[in-house]
Amino acid sequence: YYNEDAPVLDDAEYDKLRQRLIALETAFPSLILKDSPTQKVGAKSSSKFGKIKHSVAMLSLDNAFSDENVAEFVARVKRFLNLAEDASLAFTAEPKIDGLSASIRYEKGELVSGATRGDGQTGEDITANLRTLGDVPKKLLGSGWPDVLEVRGEVYISLDDFAAMNEAQELAGKPAYKNPRNAAAGSLRQIDPNVTSTRPLHFFAYAWGEISSPIAPSQYEAVQMFAQWGFSTNPDMKLCRSTDDMIGQYNYILERRAALGYDIDGVVYKVDDLSLQERLGFVSRAPRWAIAHKFPAEKAQTLIEAIDVQVGRTGALTPVARLRPINVGGVLVSNATLHNEDEINRLKVRVGDRVEIQRAGDVIPQVLRVMGDVSERSDDYKLPEQCPECGAKTQRDIDEKTGREDVVRRCTNGLNCPAQAIESLKHFVSRRAFDIDGLGVKQIELFYDKGWVKQPADIFKLNFDSIAKLEGFGELSASNLKGAINARREIEFERFLYALGIRHIGQGNAGLIAKHYLLWEHFYAQIALARKHRPHYLKLIAIEGIGPTLANNLIDFAQSESFKNITSMSNDKFFSICSKFKVPKVGEKKWIKIFEAFKLYAGEDLIWNSFHDTLIHGSENISREAYAELTNIEGVGLEGSAALCDYFERKSNQAIVFNILEHVQILTAQAPSLESPVSGKIVVFTGKLEKMSRDEAKAKAQGLGAKVSSSVSKKTDILVAGPGAGSKLKKAAELGIKTLTEDEWLALIG
Repeated sequence: YYNEDAPVLDDAEYDKLRQRLIALETAFPSLILKDSPTQKVGAKSSSKFGKIKHSVAMLSLDNAFSDENVAEFVARVKRFLNLAEDASLAFTAEPKIDGLSASIRYEKGELVSGATRGDGQTGEDITANLRTLGDVPKKLLGSGWPDVLEVRGEVYISLDDFAAMNEAQELAGKPAYKNPRNAAAGSLRQIDPNVTSTRPLHFFAYAWGEISSPIAPSQYEAVQMFAQWGFSTNPDMKLCRSTDDMIGQYNYILERRAALGYDIDGVVYKVDDLSLQERLGFVSRAPRWAIAHKFPAEKAQTLIEAIDVQVGRTGALTPVARLRPINVGGVLVSNATLHNEDEINRLKVRVGDRVEIQRAGDVIPQVLRVMGDVSERSDDYKLPEQCPECGAKTQRDIDEKTGREDVVRRCTNGLNCPAQAIESLKHFVSRRAFDIDGLGVKQIELFYDKGWVKQPADIFKLNFDSIAKLEGFGELSASNLKGAINARREIEFERFLYALGIRHIGQGNAGLIAKHYLLWEHFYAQIALARKHRPHYLKLIAIEGIGPTLANNLIDFAQSESFKNITSMSNDKFFSICSKFKVPKVGEKKWIKIFEAFKLYAGEDLIWNSFHDTLIHGSENISREAYAELTNIEGVGLEGSAALCDYFERKSNQAIVFNILEHVQILTAQAPSLESPVSGKIVVFTGKLEKMSRDEAKAKAQGLGAKVSSSVSKKTDILVAGPGAGSKLKKAAELGIKTLTEDEWLALIG
């Protein structure tokens, strides 16, 4: 789709699956795979072009697929900005062009460079090709443009021009182009710009990257400025004042889709006020202030002929439906993911069923429903208890948030399982990780089969004389591979962490962690401390009705003298005494649940002793603070923290990391600006904030280099207290910690 410009489906369907994938990953976060489109942006730069590093990342957009999704997006924006539900908030709405994204840089009004999106950080240098487009001014018109201006937009081909191109292809006896987007991408990425100049390419400007000075106060006005400076802008862009207006514009564009003359795959909404866009910021790969409302994908019906089980990089067992092949929208599909055994049982799908499928990405569609009555089915589908690849035990882990069994069944054999080992190696060398030129999927599979590469460290010990003798290699290829591997003996912190393939630690979270800890050694030491706290914390949240908040309330109470002084207690007195403890939100019913749970934990021992030890160990400040620090990194949270602790708890994984570090040096991450008055400070927010939401306050603080924690300790530098602040404010006063009101905090950070 990105790298070869040869998709097997159109953009609407690809993006539809991506939206469905986001919904599934939100509901089932443990299912996120290394190759998920939500973990990456665009494509790796081709070796046939030079590379241009974007000064401002070219990110993708999150998707909405229903009116309800749009309403939730608007509500989410308002919550983040701490606005009332009925507050007025303007959005722009414009067609989402189905083409190739490009960024064009102007300095003092002159076009100096142009690049594709690439992977969002680095794109291909297509400056000469972009100069051939009539919609791209070589020198900006008018006046008032900043000295540095990166204009971003979409290169596309009209439907009439596309038809003419395919007619010419047919007359020349050449294969037809698959779709206009494909044709535009291939035309723009020609080695010879003279070839590009013969193609009917157009450009719509709608965004920007680096600018040396502001160009307008709003999104709408900024795009109007582009038109004044000589760019084509979309005439169907509209300013909307409500969710109903946004959805109305979507329906208007959907009705006119066929008459537009060019392919679109949805409508993009953006917060109009640029100062609010800045406050909202970004999450991993997408802005908080924009979303793409996608058009529907196609559906069809076919039979399920078998259900196979695949083992992924993290050991996840994924059932896959083998379909009777069917043509959907011009593409023959024969497989559909069934996600997990719970999803199969929710659908009540079985071999032999006729099902409705929705092709919305790649060639693997999703099963929407079984055709016919399945109400009588009660037998649950079970994934194998032994891994189909290695025969090891499989199990469903405990979900960190709920304390309930996870939806995913996993092989417990780690990298001793061939399926997990080879998928982990592929991930290790992938473009977002070590990105070693010449070492791709086929090479990894070959070297693994030969026994040369069984774990990542083996890559740095390869015998290149032996490689040179392999069919398809030769001395030059082996020498190039050696150089590419040696070039990665120094690696960025975030790339290294991402390369390990830890669940829930995608490229975005790896970057957040690297920026937070800076030094790998510091991060590793803090993880070791966090691991000491987590087992005790997990014991508590695994109890029905005791979530993260109540678990922390109990751990807080364990620091009180009234708790510490009770060294022993008989089982029959446990409930009568504990129910008198004044633990916030832990009433009699909760104490009954706690008693029953620790009755199982204690076995033959006294229940109080088991309970007392759990809370005392869980309240040890240094390990608890390390765990709190980790979970409070925005975007990482409980799931990411749990995955990191689980990964580094295993001796085998520790050995893998240590082995790699014998050959690789991890570079220190770039520290946030030292000019910030809160850089390096540990900040705690408590009470109700009135000028911004808690999420925005945390994001702003972390963006300025502060470390945000959820608990007050001696290490806390600043407590920001709003109305309703309670125990944290009291503890801060006892410890002599600097306390600020929200207004004082805002004044401090400017």
